[in-house]
Amino acid sequence: MIRVAAVGDIHMGPDSQGLLRPAFDTLDECADLLLLAGDLTRHGTPEEARVVGREVRGLPVPVVAVLGNHDHHDEQPEKVTGILQEAGVTVLEGEGTVVECAGTRVGVAGTKGFCGGFVGRSAGEFGEPLMKEFVRYTRRSADALHGALEDLGRDGCDLRIALTHFSPVADTLAGEPLEIYPFLGSYLLAEAIDTAGADLSVHGHAHMGTEHGMTAGGVRVRNVAQPVIRRAFNVYRLHAA
Repeated sequence: MIRVAAVGDIHMGPDSQGLLRPAFDTLDECADLLLLAGDLTRHGTPEEARVVGREVRGLPVPVVAVLGNHDHHDEQPEKVTGILQEAGVTVLEGEGTVVECAGTRVGVAGTKGFCGGFVGRSAGEFGEPLMKEFVRYTRRSADALHGALEDLGRDGCDLRIALTHFSPVADTLAGEPLEIYPFLGSYLLAEAIDTAGADLSVHGHAHMGTEHGMTAGGVRVRNVAQPVIRRAFNVYRLHAA
């Protein structure tokens, strides 16, 4: 059994240094790895990224993250990524990584993802160039997630996890205004997860959403935005076949 700790949308700034560290220091007692599902900062500034870096540096378990839309706001995602990597975090965008946990190879495929909506009420690649690029950005994210999950499967991972910021399903958005569902995720991410295969999907972004959901293919989806789980992290248990 592998214990996966996860949280997103911690939105750290200079005044929040040290808030999560006491809980994070207990991770070796309850988890084998920590996943961070984006929106780690408030405005994506290097100063805020350094706060996050200090919060997770030297933790007793591996830390894997994706960025969120807030982490892109200052238009310096490369700097944010670099600061987190210096703190020992593996930051993914369209790629995967393998973590060895108690003799089990756990593969994590990650991407921020993007908007677009869900089956029956989704945006299409039609019309103005800006609209087509909007949807193509989401499709590129989903395609990269699909490829990363497939690569982890070929690499012989015992378990595979899809880590995104935007949601792959509408289930975990319940509680959010229906009008903003298209801006909270895309069914293309779920298609990528179902066709490539995964044991768990973790995302954030939907602060007023619901924790539990599932893809059409039966993959468990968990919304770990901190306003939803209301704690420093949640732990999910996976059994390797």
